[in-house]
Amino acid sequence: MSRTALRICPLCEATCGLTLTVEGTRVTGARGDREDVFSKGFICPKGASFGAVDADPDRLRTPLVRKDGVLREATWEEAFDAVAAGLGPVVERHGPDAVGVVLGNPNVHTMAGALYPPVLLGALRTRSLFTASTVDQMPKHVSSGLLFGDPNAIPVPDLDHTGHLLLIGANPLESNGSLCTAPDFPGRLKALKARGGRLTVVDPRRTRTAKLADRHLAIRPGTDALLLAAMAHTLFAEDLADLGELAPHVEGLAELRAALADFTPEAVAPACDLDAEVIRTLARELAAAPAAAVYARIGSCTVPHGTLASWLVDVLNILTGNLDRPGGALFPQAATDRAPRPAGPGRGFALGRWHSRVGRHPEAKGELPLSALAEEIDTATGTGEPVRALIVVAANPVLSAPDGDRLDKALASLDFMVSVDPYLNETSRHAHVVLPPPPPAQSPHHDFAFNTLAVRNQVRYTRPAVPLEPGRMAESEILARLVLAVSGMHGTDPAAVDAMVIDRTLAKAVQDEHAPVHGRDPRALADRLTGDNGPERRLDLMLRLGPYGDGFGARPDGLSLARLLAHPHGIDLGPLRPRLPQPLRTRSGRIELLPEPIAGDLPRLRRALRERPAGLVLVGRRHLRSNNSWMHNVPALTGGSNRCTLHIHPEDAARLGVRDGAGVRVRGAGGEVVAPAEVTDGVRPGVVSLPHGWGHDRPGTRLGHASTVPGVNVNQLLDGSLLDPLSGNAVLNGIPVEVVTLP
Repeated sequence: MSRTALRICPLCEATCGLTLTVEGTRVTGARGDREDVFSKGFICPKGASFGAVDADPDRLRTPLVRKDGVLREATWEEAFDAVAAGLGPVVERHGPDAVGVVLGNPNVHTMAGALYPPVLLGALRTRSLFTASTVDQMPKHVSSGLLFGDPNAIPVPDLDHTGHLLLIGANPLESNGSLCTAPDFPGRLKALKARGGRLTVVDPRRTRTAKLADRHLAIRPGTDALLLAAMAHTLFAEDLADLGELAPHVEGLAELRAALADFTPEAVAPACDLDAEVIRTLARELAAAPAAAVYARIGSCTVPHGTLASWLVDVLNILTGNLDRPGGALFPQAATDRAPRPAGPGRGFALGRWHSRVGRHPEAKGELPLSALAEEIDTATGTGEPVRALIVVAANPVLSAPDGDRLDKALASLDFMVSVDPYLNETSRHAHVVLPPPPPAQSPHHDFAFNTLAVRNQVRYTRPAVPLEPGRMAESEILARLVLAVSGMHGTDPAAVDAMVIDRTLAKAVQDEHAPVHGRDPRALADRLTGDNGPERRLDLMLRLGPYGDGFGARPDGLSLARLLAHPHGIDLGPLRPRLPQPLRTRSGRIELLPEPIAGDLPRLRRALRERPAGLVLVGRRHLRSNNSWMHNVPALTGGSNRCTLHIHPEDAARLGVRDGAGVRVRGAGGEVVAPAEVTDGVRPGVVSLPHGWGHDRPGTRLGHASTVPGVNVNQLLDGSLLDPLSGNAVLNGIPVEVVTLP
């Protein structure tokens, strides 16, 4: 007998609502939930394959513990005994920094992945934190921190109301959006054009998104910051800058104008390989549009000037008066955010509060560059102790970080490693303990991170579609037990972790004069929380204390878990609205247009005016049926156009003697790979492209399907030495490479 169940899709940032068909405990189908308040029935191939992802036979069902050098199945008790025994001595002998923590991209796609890692880090007190952010979006966090005082205050384009969208280094028709949560991003772009709006795409590849655009500019990879600087220069030079209502909230306008004086369109054009008049036209159109937004993503972040490019995106939105304006770029307000505080000066944002041990890389947002992980393990020189143990949660840095071969060897040398992962993959195969979370259908879902980036304010929660399978452990309990293991409380009831967080949060809230529960009894408030378990009680707490919450009765029409459960398709909280100056946390209480770290990095950008790559440069690419290295083990999501091939322009192919389909050797600073060539005019001349997340050919994994068509690891072409200095983000795009035909 089949039934249906609702589920928010966790497979990309679009967070679409799904209606699952369930037979017994097995998901047999998935379609879009037409009543979902946000996605309204939209679904992509990943969501449609939810059942296949959920039922992948290679998913681990029980923990693995290494005994006599071999990973063997074990009980949960044996696994956590091994974790406590492995981590405790490392902390005692070498200090907490000798234990590294690696958090992967999938953490933000699960409810437990959002709730527990901060508690784990607080308990462990290590500074050796590495996450996927530094091979992805860290430049945007840093630029937001410097501009607005809060690295998580990221404005998103008001897609449903803008009339002019300039899109740089992003391909949302394949990615479904990133740092801009928008179900049916393709439909929203088509609606923009249907209402007479204009879409311009800047990308060295003619992507699916570029094909939809009114104008596509095939820029030279890595020069986005130069283009944006020249556009800002044009706004000043032609007196087109008009801050409008933003003016009282902005400082540093004159200093910014002077700092950008050298970046004229004529100076920038040769480096970008764009015509100077085209650059001026982009700036003029942006200024003339009644409502416009500039949006840039991973192609502009994973380059040598990623932080400057991210900063200049918001500079252009500010100079044209489009920041915090409907139809421009606005700050979302998630239901689990802290309730708004009175506007005023804040603590600001600081970089480099500590540095990595070997390369002396400055921290950003509490993180060290993932590119530095290998050297932090395998290099004895430097201050302090090397990383001797590692906790890896939902991460596969052997494929996602530069120079996977070196990291692969470094992981094998660790004293102890625990991996929370459903697969035995290229990274987790090195673990001493592997703790597998259950498949998505057996887990609840609420999007804590992505709702802070959503193009419409809304809130949704889905309970598990099927019950937890016997022998499985909920991801929340796995992570709670990890917290206890590093806290010296191994064996304590894991519910104690949630109780501790609730008690601390309420104790702080009742002392906050701006909180709706100020002066009340925290124990009485805790007793009023609802939910079947600790994670639900914590969600209830965050909703009630949040900007739309009921304040534990202070606002009877406000949000709570009970009200959310009564609306299984979600609750619409309305369009994005202007919020300044409330989100600002700079020391001045204003938008600081030219923060000192940015000003200090501009001379490096000026030097880039004279740089020209002599040969081919490499860029990555994304496919709609893929998300990093996650889903290559699902047959329904591989094959067809989702292949690991080297895209090369016909002119370059003819010059090098490369034939379509023939194998070619690609060499970079970190090594070389061999891949089949795909000759296509989808890339501009001088540019080649390999997709990210492949390379499933290492022994000791259990990825049956992925290993049959492994592809190659594009990040092996990198040696990890190229970083954006402000954010520590890896430079993955615009990398010089050599391509030679095989004998």
